[in-house]
Amino acid sequence: MEEREFDVQIEHLLASSRHRYEGRPSDGPRNAAPGEQESRERIQVRAGRGIVGDRFFGHGAHRPAAVTVMAAESLDHVAFALGLDRSPDPALARRNIVLRGFDVDALRGAAFSLDSGQGAVQFQGHRPANPCAWMDVVFAPGAHRALRGRGGVRSEPLSDGVLVLGPAVLRTAARSLREPTLV
Repeated sequence: MEEREFDVQIEHLLASSRHRYEGRPSDGPRNAAPGEQESRERIQVRAGRGIVGDRFFGHGAHRPAAVTVMAAESLDHVAFALGLDRSPDPALARRNIVLRGFDVDALRGAAFSLDSGQGAVQFQGHRPANPCAWMDVVFAPGAHRALRGRGGVRSEPLSDGVLVLGPAVLRTAARSLREPTLV
């Protein structure tokens, strides 16, 4: 299958030193580490290790799931499906990379790269990043259901590099399952 190029927009980048959604959702999320800025303008990716500064960086058991990628259109779908006046804050999804312009869920099992002007960073998409019950707490009741099949993909970084917010190019041979639209 031939690799194709897609213009995308990296809308959100996250690196968090702590897991904030643990325990019972009704208890609410843990606070960010003191002084830590989780939402980033840029992230450093290391092959086989993950995102520098992220809670899963360098953990062998998390290697195939070290970087989570989600489509911003999935958050738009939540707003549409639940009748919200705006899309949920992408930081609350706790995905490392939120991008607009490609059906990210089609990247399961596929190799892909992202280049935001600092050189291409290679990834291997693995399993889905399924949404959890926390989405009903941090977004709105019903968000967990609205995100089923739209939670993104857990991926393994295959090369070192830097990603920054803004325009980027995604390259992959994967075929989109659906147009990246609201419904």
